[in-house]
Amino acid sequence: MLGAQDTLTFVLAQKTAVAEQLASAKRNFEVGTATITDTREAQARFDLVVAQEIAAENDLRVKKLALDQLVGKNGNNPKPLAATELPNLQPADVNAWVQHARDTHPTIKQAQPNLDVAKLETQKAEAGHKPTLDLTASYFMNRNLNGSDLNTTDSTLNRTSVGLALNLPLYAGYATQNRIRETLLLEDKARADLEAAQRNISQTTRAAYFGVLSGLGQVKALQAAETSSQSALDANKLGYQVGVRINIDVLNSQSQLYQTKRDLAKARYDVLVGGLKLRQANGSLKAEDLQSVNTLLAK
Repeated sequence: MLGAQDTLTFVLAQKTAVAEQLASAKRNFEVGTATITDTREAQARFDLVVAQEIAAENDLRVKKLALDQLVGKNGNNPKPLAATELPNLQPADVNAWVQHARDTHPTIKQAQPNLDVAKLETQKAEAGHKPTLDLTASYFMNRNLNGSDLNTTDSTLNRTSVGLALNLPLYAGYATQNRIRETLLLEDKARADLEAAQRNISQTTRAAYFGVLSGLGQVKALQAAETSSQSALDANKLGYQVGVRINIDVLNSQSQLYQTKRDLAKARYDVLVGGLKLRQANGSLKAEDLQSVNTLLAK
């Protein structure tokens, strides 16, 4: 939503600048110092900016509705970005981010026990060939409260037995061998799942890291481009006034300046969101990470 607001703001500023250029072209044409071409070029550019304004207003309206639905109430006005300098990545080493992901990511921590269990199942299946020694114990009690035909007195019989049972498997119809093959395949699958999770998370973390790094570079480059575009616009305006530049040069410089402003605003937001996505990719995203973004917003 902030990006849509910035886009509309820059389009309105460009519309004002183009309207001034259109009025200037009309005045110059009336006094005979400019051709009708300047007026038509300025009018065409003004009509184009009006179309961009309509699209920007609609985009902002859609973003507001989406934010209202997400938050659960209407009339939300997020605070704009106040800071022009964005913080650098900490740590500034992609391998540190990847290693943290491999150590703590929930997907990897879930896949590792699956492999451990599969290995234990293989050991359990291999033990099917081994003899087993079981300890057996039993206790029996029989009470005759009313006696019998031969003996009318009460009687109680207690019997206890303890023993060892040795089982030596001789032939199980290849059931044990087939079970071992099954568990080995399941172990290979669990190992492959763990390796795939590690590779995917490492790749996603690296891509997110370099995306943020690239975004920071784009912000610095666009900041320099904004300054250069402003200087170019001022030079073209002065050249148009003294007659060494034509109207289309000024219009193109205006378009370049405001396009650079829009790109710079978008690049800043992309860096902030990219930082959160990086922490999400390596499994370290927490609610507290939003505070670092809040500190960059207007108070």
